[in-house]
Amino acid sequence: MTPRGASAPRRGGRRYSAAFTIRGTLSTPATILLGLVPVVGTLLLWWAITAGETVESRIISPVILPSPVEVAVSFKSLWFERALTWSVLYSTGRVLAGFGLAALIAVPLGILMGSFTSVRAMFNPVAVAGGYLPIAALVPLTLSWFGVDETQKVVFLAIGCFVFLLPLVVQAVDNVDDTYLKTAWTLGATRGQAVRKVLIPIAASSIYDAMRLVIGIGWTYIILAEIVAAERGLGNLIIISQRRGPREHIYLVLLVIVLLAFATDKLLELLGRWLFPHRRARR
Repeated sequence: MTPRGASAPRRGGRRYSAAFTIRGTLSTPATILLGLVPVVGTLLLWWAITAGETVESRIISPVILPSPVEVAVSFKSLWFERALTWSVLYSTGRVLAGFGLAALIAVPLGILMGSFTSVRAMFNPVAVAGGYLPIAALVPLTLSWFGVDETQKVVFLAIGCFVFLLPLVVQAVDNVDDTYLKTAWTLGATRGQAVRKVLIPIAASSIYDAMRLVIGIGWTYIILAEIVAAERGLGNLIIISQRRGPREHIYLVLLVIVLLAFATDKLLELLGRWLFPHRRARR
């Protein structure tokens, strides 16, 4: 029964309440539709402020912001005249090389720091300082160290990935419950066995997630890595388009970087499901 003086809740009100439930769940169609709202809204706003046949009829000049149609039409020239495929391959190679170098150092060091307090005390100042490091400032620094060749670009990306990956690996090892270690000690495990057979296997899936996250961060630094003396690469395409035009290519290259990072993340997600099937079963 409805209390006196109170009206029965409307169906629309119930739907509104369900949609904004704190930590509630949504159906897949609802999730997709809600995700499309800002995308479609941005495209409509972009189209509205760049609509017009002449420069005078537009709210914003095409030199500053071309229309979505103009950007889409320019893809042909970006693909054929500026060899987009080769730039994608060069940038992908640099990101993978930089990330690989960072992982080669950060993963074993992070495992040691998460396992042994003395190692953590030794390298923790480096990890803390890295968290406050302005990555953009590394461009002139690595240029002075390595010149303008490929080594500079790979090392820059490696440092940028390293400062993010190291603390994530340490945290992954820290999150292993002490119960597993106590069980290992009870069974007579040595220190080395506790690290190899307890800490690393249990933390492996979390370390993999950290690596998956950081390789995405590597894609965000590719423009900085290729801003100087890069004959090929997506960052080089942006610099050329900014200096010589057409400006439409800048937006296309940014979209390509986003799509490449997204595709890389999805491929790593699929690989992670195969490597760690227990996580899928747990869900």
